[in-house]
Amino acid sequence: MLHADKGTFAVKSETAYGDVSERPHDDKPYVCTVCAKRFTQKAALNEHSLNHAGDKLFQCAQCQKVFVNLRYLKQHMYHHSDKFKCSECGKSFRGGRDLRRHIRIHSGEKPFECNVCRKRFAQNGDLTIHSRIHSGEKPFICHVCQKAFSRSDCLTSHMRVHTGDKPYKCHVCDKCFSQLITLQTHKRLVHSNIIRYYCPYCGKLFYLLSGMQRHVRVHTGAKYYSCRHCSECFTWYNQLKSHLLKSHDEGTWFTCHICPKKFNLKDNLKVHIRRHEGVKPYVCIDCQNPFCTRGELKLHQMVHSHFRLFCCGLCGKDFKRKNAVKVHFKRCMGANL
Repeated sequence: MLHADKGTFAVKSETAYGDVSERPHDDKPYVCTVCAKRFTQKAALNEHSLNHAGDKLFQCAQCQKVFVNLRYLKQHMYHHSDKFKCSECGKSFRGGRDLRRHIRIHSGEKPFECNVCRKRFAQNGDLTIHSRIHSGEKPFICHVCQKAFSRSDCLTSHMRVHTGDKPYKCHVCDKCFSQLITLQTHKRLVHSNIIRYYCPYCGKLFYLLSGMQRHVRVHTGAKYYSCRHCSECFTWYNQLKSHLLKSHDEGTWFTCHICPKKFNLKDNLKVHIRRHEGVKPYVCIDCQNPFCTRGELKLHQMVHSHFRLFCCGLCGKDFKRKNAVKVHFKRCMGANL
């Protein structure tokens, strides 16, 4: 296995593995246009670009795994060391701080609390990401379409819309997907005999128990979110946020510049303005019909799919559309009375 000199690599405007260029973005002016990751120094971008080159030059002597540079190999070697090893799962870390942070997974300790909604987190980084829900901050911007994101991994995932990259492959049928969650859904629906959960009230089908339990709130009216200023309680977090804005003047209104309608979420305002302007950025790849929101497109794509996500909880019959299963469920209920 060869050990290459780092100095022989340089950032190129056009390479076999993509266009890597420099773009101004606050304190991280260097951006990889393959995955949109940003760096403060050109040398770091140089090093990162090797990940897309496919040249893996450094090999671990113990497990034969190969890496694009010596630093990644050194980090990997900590996994073969017992100095900082978790007694619960056996995973090794490069330092005591990393080990202590990992142990919270097993202990359930969550020392970091959001001062807005009181939700707790095991890692400070997770709290920082969560806090952007309340602040509306979206520091990661796509340089192609200017869409903003609150998380870097969301931007990386979004970039595949422009590059057409589909890194997630089904090992059963070799079909490829751009998103991991899409691959997981594909496996559950096509290749798995996983137990399905039905809503006992409307018969809607779920592949996760947690999803069904969350949905049941629609029927039971269970209220898990309480206002810290008054005794009001709400079923959904967005209802609490709207209440804080309307009743306690806590938050920001986003007003439409075309009509007087107001929104407590900036994303809702963006969708609303699209409807005024007739903009429909989501296009069905099967019939080319455009849609205003991603949700509308996904619902439409059920027409072209053999997937049937809504199921009658009484007789087990599957349906593609929510309204169809509701009508059928009522008839089924009447026939069984």
